[in-house]
Amino acid sequence: MPGKEKRISELEKLSNVSDFWTDQKNASRTMQELESLKNETLVFKEAEKEIGDLLELSEIITEKNKDYKTEKADIEKKVLDLEKRINEIELRALFSEKYDRSDAIISLYSGAGGVDAQDWAEMLLRMYLRWAENKKMRVKILDETRGQEAGIKNATVEISGPYAYGNLKGESGVHRLVRLSPYNAKSLRQTSFAMAEVLPIIEETGEAIIDPKDLRIDVYRSSGPGGQGVNTTDSAVRITHVPTGLQAACQNERSQLQNREQALKILKAKLNKKQLEERERERLELKGEPVSAEWGSQIRSYVIHPYKLVKDHRTKFETTDVESVFNGHIENFIEAYLKNLKK
Repeated sequence: MPGKEKRISELEKLSNVSDFWTDQKNASRTMQELESLKNETLVFKEAEKEIGDLLELSEIITEKNKDYKTEKADIEKKVLDLEKRINEIELRALFSEKYDRSDAIISLYSGAGGVDAQDWAEMLLRMYLRWAENKKMRVKILDETRGQEAGIKNATVEISGPYAYGNLKGESGVHRLVRLSPYNAKSLRQTSFAMAEVLPIIEETGEAIIDPKDLRIDVYRSSGPGGQGVNTTDSAVRITHVPTGLQAACQNERSQLQNREQALKILKAKLNKKQLEERERERLELKGEPVSAEWGSQIRSYVIHPYKLVKDHRTKFETTDVESVFNGHIENFIEAYLKNLKK
């Protein structure tokens, strides 16, 4: 709390400088951080006051040694409300890594399973969009390649809001679906795979430094839904970082310049992730711990047939309420991952 209050004071002084709004992008980012910190401290202070009120009320009842039914019912209700608030504070305390406050870029790719896998990738996309909607976060679809028959081959979405990356970072990996296939004439059971890649949005002050000479920029005509002249010009942009082979694309903005800016933002996030992974690999090698050569792993299974179950293979958390999960209610999976990570 003292650290947060000190940071609030610093940001308030910064926001009162006469030329603060000259750089609107940085000013907006500063105000978002300030609002987020104020909300966090408010939640803590309200919980602190409630605890004090409960203690005072319970001491009065204990001292008088009487059965105050009204007061006890009031205490029980306050305790339930307080538990929710404490859980929220505990969850916020789990967001301690460098980029947890950042907005997130989530990319989805259909895997093995043909049309079923493409449909499964679109189901996952819908799940994350619903989650963001439930959390009142802003969503922008940056790139999308649809399948010929159904679903999507891949899609990239930017999700902006408090702790977007902190919440979604545990979703990176392979997601497995087991169901009766709607694309099979005999309705046989089908196992499909899709992969999610979650990256924090690295701002200009971030770690990844890109030399323009290392970039190859290709422009092409946008595909997918039209409108606003999107499909009539070569406005889509794909940027390749030649030394690493990493690519990023964007086609959903109105102009080539906007698509280029968004693609560069995604590329920067991918490069930063690669740097972090390489450092972690070196650290583990120095410690003598085994380093897996696999890229991505199956993190969660979603079974619709022959029974209903969603299970996270890392935390062992599971639920039979599959429909709720597909409607974006993945908070319990997120919380279980963060607590497991903290351990």
